[in-house]
Amino acid sequence: MKQEHPVATAATPLLSLTAIALDTETTSLDVNHARILEIGAIAILNGRLVPESHFASLVNPGAEIPRESVAIHGITDDAVKSAGSFAQVYKQYRGFAGAHVVLGYAVGFDLAMLRSEHERAGLAWKAPRFLDVLDLARSLRPDLPNFSLETLAAWLGIAVVDRHRALPDARLAAEVFLALLPRLRRNSIRTLAEAEDACRKSATSSGVAGWHEAAAPASSPVRVDSYPYRHRAKDVMSKPPVFAAPALNLREALALLVRRKVSSLFIAREKPGAPHGIVTERDILRAIDRDAAKAFTKPVKSIATFPLESVSQEDFLYIAFGRMRRKKYRHMGVVDADGELVGAITQRDLLRLQADEALAFADALGEAAGPAELAMVWRKLANAARSLLHEEVDPRDIAGIISGEVRSLTARAATLAEKEVSAAFPKPKALRFAVMVLGSVGRGESLLALDQDNAIVFDAADEPEAEAWLLKLGQRMNAILDEVGVPLCKGGVMAGNPAWCKSAGQWRKQVAHWLSRAEPQDILNADIFFDALPVHGDHGLVDDLRRDAISAASRTMAFLQLMDMSAAKARPPVNWLGRFSLEEDGRMDLKMHGIMPIFSAARVLALRHALAEHSTAARLNALRGKPGVLEERIDGLLEAHQIILRAILQQQLADIEQGIPPSNRVDPKKLHAPEKAHLMWALKQVPLVRDMLGVPVA
Repeated sequence: MKQEHPVATAATPLLSLTAIALDTETTSLDVNHARILEIGAIAILNGRLVPESHFASLVNPGAEIPRESVAIHGITDDAVKSAGSFAQVYKQYRGFAGAHVVLGYAVGFDLAMLRSEHERAGLAWKAPRFLDVLDLARSLRPDLPNFSLETLAAWLGIAVVDRHRALPDARLAAEVFLALLPRLRRNSIRTLAEAEDACRKSATSSGVAGWHEAAAPASSPVRVDSYPYRHRAKDVMSKPPVFAAPALNLREALALLVRRKVSSLFIAREKPGAPHGIVTERDILRAIDRDAAKAFTKPVKSIATFPLESVSQEDFLYIAFGRMRRKKYRHMGVVDADGELVGAITQRDLLRLQADEALAFADALGEAAGPAELAMVWRKLANAARSLLHEEVDPRDIAGIISGEVRSLTARAATLAEKEVSAAFPKPKALRFAVMVLGSVGRGESLLALDQDNAIVFDAADEPEAEAWLLKLGQRMNAILDEVGVPLCKGGVMAGNPAWCKSAGQWRKQVAHWLSRAEPQDILNADIFFDALPVHGDHGLVDDLRRDAISAASRTMAFLQLMDMSAAKARPPVNWLGRFSLEEDGRMDLKMHGIMPIFSAARVLALRHALAEHSTAARLNALRGKPGVLEERIDGLLEAHQIILRAILQQQLADIEQGIPPSNRVDPKKLHAPEKAHLMWALKQVPLVRDMLGVPVA
């Protein structure tokens, strides 16, 4: 297998794992004295077997093969007589396997044999990262009558052929692993580290003397240039853009390039709503090379590229640069919220800032052909977050990046789902719809403890028909996201649930119903709905709905008072002695008792003043100067929000590395003394929300 495929990290989803299934045939099962007779391996790439990518070779052990061993695998002394030595064969195998994860059935024995052969040959041994399909199966079905490879294959419906030769056995182990993937996912085992943890807990091989035991190596953070994640397109774009009239000839265009010292000209719109175009210096040179002097009299629009590829001025630079690199553009336009061209970004900016391959997240997600390809991109996110946190990037910016990628991922999953559903069921006529994300993803504040919060709004002539079709789309989208690594929402807040797939009229009635009631669940549902953001389809449907919901909520005083009390009732996990108040496992929920009161207070205050901002920081800053707002409390809450987010993200990254599903629960014992002090200060600021809301202390 070519090493161009990325080496796995702790956060790599099993669905996108690049791995080598390995098996050896040996003279006996005595690790200390046995010799390897054959090595077989086969590649796994993105959740599928790659039969054409395999390795198989006999090994000359330099010793006689016992008859009882020959009776099992059929490998005789004559068969290995002309084979290479272990050192020769292993060099070939390493060229095939690279540094990828190794998996196999009872693979601890195979690795122990490789280690023993290395020692015998005087070679340095470095254990690979590995998974044992026996341990994985045992973690899922401890009740099986036995755990032979044949039993596992029968349980999973896999045909068994050509046992007890290295390559067929490696292939069978790979097939068992692939069949286990959906079962592992249903048991919240999604990443390499989580699978390693399951193997350690099952620990069937560790009790066998001499076998290789699992030890998950620590991952080094992938170095990421943080600048493109800190800054937006508007921070570096050239402005104002240099425009050329469509009828301008190339001679005049070339003169304009030289005079303005730019490498591209943007073609002005010929009429309102028409696309902008672009002409670069390369375009002009090609025209001159092709048409010689005649080229100079041609109108510039004749060689321009339409429409102009552009990004929003609010997009982080990594999005712009990732798209430029993937599409091989040297220039891109930058547009404002109204779609008007306000600047330009060039490849020169890309080179100057030395952006690395991790920049391609959002655009690569937008091009992925299926769940496995989505997971390949998605797996980079945790490492990027780790590196950015290490470089002291504001955790709110990191949360914004993570949220943006969840939105891109959801948009692509919706596109793929729509394509699949449309192929099987005709799309209803005159249907307008949009997929939206809710809650923390909509606010731009999601970290790595993800689940799905999404919904659908639609407008159609035949609402029952449209709803039935869209539910199929939503359910498929939810399934794709779950497969990639964003688990299903335990509370059912998903587009594939009829409660969260409604027409625009039904949604307005639903919002009115929430606003008229005093049930905690109604407040929670309305809460996440106010953070809605469109990601696929007709965005205007979501924008109109959210604007109307905010307007209605701002006029419903009883509901706002209930939200006030809900936001103010949370108590930070600090006891009367000024120490952290911990749960039985030594952790504390910093979302529930830390950031939730802050973002809930910011949301309800924004509703009071009919503010449209999404993020907590933007809402708090927009409240400055508003009547009745204690502005002196805003800075403290902003800083507390930042500190608590950092603590949660640090814990999530540590848990991911250990194979623990990330959550919002933090172990303060893992923090350094200054970090503890900062977190304690931050948690003591949380009660300030009561002052902001005007709710008396209970």
